[in-house]
Amino acid sequence: MPVELVETKLQGALPVHLVARDGLEAAGLAPFAVAWAKANGFSGEAGRTLAVPSENGALAGALFGTGDGEGALALGALSKTLPEGDWHFASIPAEPELAAIALALGGYVFTRYGKKPGKALRFDVPAGVDAARVRRIADGVFLARDLVNTPTSDMGPDDLEKAVRTLAAAHKAEVSVIKGDELLTQNFPMIHAVGRASTGAPRLIDMIWGQPGAPKVTLVGKGVCFDTGGLDIKPSSGMLLMKKDMGGAANLLGLASMIMAAGLNVRLRVLIPAVENSIAGNAFRPGDVLASRKGITVEIGNTDAEGRLVLGDALALADDEEPQLLVDMATLTGAARVALGPDLPPFYTGDEALASDLAEASLAVEDPLWRLPLWRPYDAKLSSKVADINNVTSDGFAGSITAALFLKRFVEKTASWAHFDIFAWNPADRAHGPAGGEAQGIRALERIISTRFG
Repeated sequence: MPVELVETKLQGALPVHLVARDGLEAAGLAPFAVAWAKANGFSGEAGRTLAVPSENGALAGALFGTGDGEGALALGALSKTLPEGDWHFASIPAEPELAAIALALGGYVFTRYGKKPGKALRFDVPAGVDAARVRRIADGVFLARDLVNTPTSDMGPDDLEKAVRTLAAAHKAEVSVIKGDELLTQNFPMIHAVGRASTGAPRLIDMIWGQPGAPKVTLVGKGVCFDTGGLDIKPSSGMLLMKKDMGGAANLLGLASMIMAAGLNVRLRVLIPAVENSIAGNAFRPGDVLASRKGITVEIGNTDAEGRLVLGDALALADDEEPQLLVDMATLTGAARVALGPDLPPFYTGDEALASDLAEASLAVEDPLWRLPLWRPYDAKLSSKVADINNVTSDGFAGSITAALFLKRFVEKTASWAHFDIFAWNPADRAHGPAGGEAQGIRALERIISTRFG
């Protein structure tokens, strides 16, 4: 972990004083520190760090501006702005566990292709914080970020399978894979159709962990390792970030890592349809009608709406077991980004208790989520003249909602299901994470699962 969180008190660690906007006088600082701050124009503005010397010139500590209350994750900026060395909070932050998580997440650097690691920092964990839990959460987030940040040249369907096997080996989980034409034999025709034009064979990755009699938690992640759009090809600008189209799978593997490392009392199943939506003579076409595992026939209105197809087959398999909780996650629609932007993923569920828990957990751990409705009147927009359903609507309205309604067709038995339409990407640097791959929703889900099944 780039920022080392230490549970035993570090001798000689320097203090970080948290200062609200215009709060210098109330921060309990020594007169010299107050004078230094004023001389440097520091007044507690959000996100600013100011190193403070002692009267003899040695480094004595630092001030960090919390503004008007920016939230605990803003403290992640300290991982990039503090001088190297050992540090502790001068007083316990209002949200000590979130503060520790922020420090860990803020120090992340993706180093696979030569970027230098971050600063060497050690930080005393605030009193009462479970450092092992903070590390589990940070490790899960880092796994998700690493997988999303890796380009498709090193993260195709084969590589994604290897990543799952590596995670499974670390926690003694079992992995099985249905690959290539075997998908047709085993009745996963939509996964096969979407991925068959790629040189990397399509597959369904199935990871199982935990005791058979434990409550069943099933995670289904979209694993489209690259999306050209298929024959309805994207413009070049639309492909620039398509390495992240497996962000749903990456995020749920990060969540699985948290669950398994904590040893929660669940029977965890992770299903990842891993494909590349490519173009070749055998690519599926607009106007084709695909069979599905559920028996629903699907007319293809647009080959660039492929994520819902592979998820449909995987959800049908997951639903057969009627798990206590079924979650799917996908970088599914641009409509979700138009509606809510990159930082606020929508989720959909018909389970009111789960919706309430997600809203509470989202606020509690500063993992933004927003519920959108499974608006039944829009279901008719997915009608087809030749098949049971079309994979897109004809008018383009409510794209995220209609995508969720499409997926709902494949979940009939499971009472507690939620769909997350995530971006999985930071467009710009943030205090708790750099520009690039991001984990969204999984810290909130970890809180719910550990509370319900811990």
